Amino acid sequence: MSTPFDKVIERIAALGYHNHRLEGHSDIVGHGIVEDLRKHCKPFRQDLESGAIGTWLNVRAPGARGRKIDLFIGEPQRGENVPNISKLRICVENKSVVTAHRNRGSRFDDLNETMNVVHQAREEAVVVATVLVGLARKVLNVPDQVKNRFRGNIQEFETKIVPRLSKGDQKLWSDFPWAISLNSANDPVRTVARFRMLPTRRPGHTHIRGYDFVLLVPVYIDNVSPPTIAFNNDLGIDVERQYKQMIDTICKAYRTRWHL
Repeated sequence: MSTPFDKVIERIAALGYHNHRLEGHSDIVGHGIVEDLRKHCKPFRQDLESGAIGTWLNVRAPGARGRKIDLFIGEPQRGENVPNISKLRICVENKSVVTAHRNRGSRFDDLNETMNVVHQAREEAVVVATVLVGLARKVLNVPDQVKNRFRGNIQEFETKIVPRLSKGDQKLWSDFPWAISLNSANDPVRTVARFRMLPTRRPGHTHIRGYDFVLLVPVYIDNVSPPTIAFNNDLGIDVERQYKQMIDTICKAYRTRWHL
């Protein structure tokens, strides 16, 4: 089963670099999950096609310091094409820890806060998280460092630097040594362990605060070499199998909570 993360990698390669500030991969993942649920989950497809539910990206969450839900699937407000937070059915949050693994704690806190907000709004909502976990020992920090150096001449950045990115041009390391973010060999293991500490719950235990599924996706992204999904990794993660398991879990929970 192909995954939306294939398209995320294609997008990064096309742009030349991963912008961890914008989390631009999130919309691609959201659209992909919706499409796979449409294909593989009959009750979801029926509700979507009948208009009983809708899908929205980047919906402001209540009481969460302006935080937004990456993918909101639920019932619209009566007579309007806007989401009704109290009628949320599926929430998907997409994060990445690629450039600097020291930020794992902040991303963990983000996901923990979203989980609590969603549970308070509607405890039976299906709550899912995906996290890109970078394996690169060093990453060229393009959005914060390289691009910032060219803020007075963005055209030069776009015409002379971007075409070199993610193409295997090893000279980039020596051209921009001050823009390198270093990670240790054990950082991916620590990051995976941290996110596996997120509370999860069994299908029928909607009264418990927890995620219904947390998907961790190992990737090799350093903005110098071509980006890839690390299908062969030492973290024990089978990306395609676990993605399919996530879609199946969402569908089963959706059927149980709204179609029985």
